[in-house]
Amino acid sequence: MIFNLKISLTAILVMLFLSAPAFAGWDPNAEQKALDTVAAFKKNDSGMGAYFSKSRGYVVYPSVAKAGFGIGGAHGKGIVFEAGKAIGTSSLTQISFGFQLGGQVYSEIVFFKDSAAMNHFKKGEIEVSAQVSAVAVTEGISAKTGFKDGIAIFTMAKGGLMYEASVAGQKLSFKKE
Repeated sequence: MIFNLKISLTAILVMLFLSAPAFAGWDPNAEQKALDTVAAFKKNDSGMGAYFSKSRGYVVYPSVAKAGFGIGGAHGKGIVFEAGKAIGTSSLTQISFGFQLGGQVYSEIVFFKDSAAMNHFKKGEIEVSAQVSAVAVTEGISAKTGFKDGIAIFTMAKGGLMYEASVAGQKLSFKKE
């Protein structure tokens, strides 16, 4: 019975995350939502400004939805910035395995240290592994965090409750606008 429930919930999660882009449609306010998210990150950690000014580029995902019950997933759409200007869109898809129960919504920003890291991302060569951890934004955390393989990831919770001890990987896409 519990096994069937897990399979059913997993199937629902997969359908939800795979169909989300089809239902989302075009959002004319996407860039403004991204800029508002940047302002919120800077407000929560005054040192974040250095990442925005020193990085070659970054992707802002204003809202990433995550859910899990043994197997989980997350999905979000974002705006890609290079040299401070919006140049395209991105989607984030995450699959996770392990102990997890619940759902949450968070914002995420992925920074690319230099042109090489930015070009890897634009070519679709970036898959964030479990070894590159996202760091929750709190005051002063940016000063203690560095780049790993040219990437730094910060998240900020928006709502929900998730119990989790899992391994996950993220796939990031890029579409030039």
